[in-house]
Amino acid sequence: MATDINRIILVGRLIKAPELRYTQAGTPVANFSLANNREYTANGEKKKYSSFFNCIAWNKLGEIMVQYCKKGQRVAIEGRLQQRQWEDNTGAHRQSVEVIVDNFQFLTDKKADGDQPTEDRPAEPRPPIMEGEDVSGSAPNFEDALPGNIPF
Repeated sequence: MATDINRIILVGRLIKAPELRYTQAGTPVANFSLANNREYTANGEKKKYSSFFNCIAWNKLGEIMVQYCKKGQRVAIEGRLQQRQWEDNTGAHRQSVEVIVDNFQFLTDKKADGDQPTEDRPAEPRPPIMEGEDVSGSAPNFEDALPGNIPF
């Protein structure tokens, strides 16, 4: 039996710095939103459209993103889509689709003045990854990812 495919690659800018939290089991999880812009032409007029994607990075990958990623930074992320369903405090059924991040890359050099990226400056060194270190970003246990187990 074949496995279905669920892969997504996005390039965009962080809306704000990733926030690190911990599950009740002590597993680190980072949440952030990515803005993805596209331009198109309608009736001869150029238009812009932005999409916003909620993303989750687990374990060491989440800790690295919190440490090195900042608001406005351009990144590429690779991962999978995950749908969650729950009942809110009023009893209404809610659902959300999120990107579970497996990998990411910096696409913006460190900003010299905090506002404008510099083209001639070398990129900031990446944090070292030790041999055998798990930076896959996948949740260790799906039950840890359920809304009632995440303290936010």
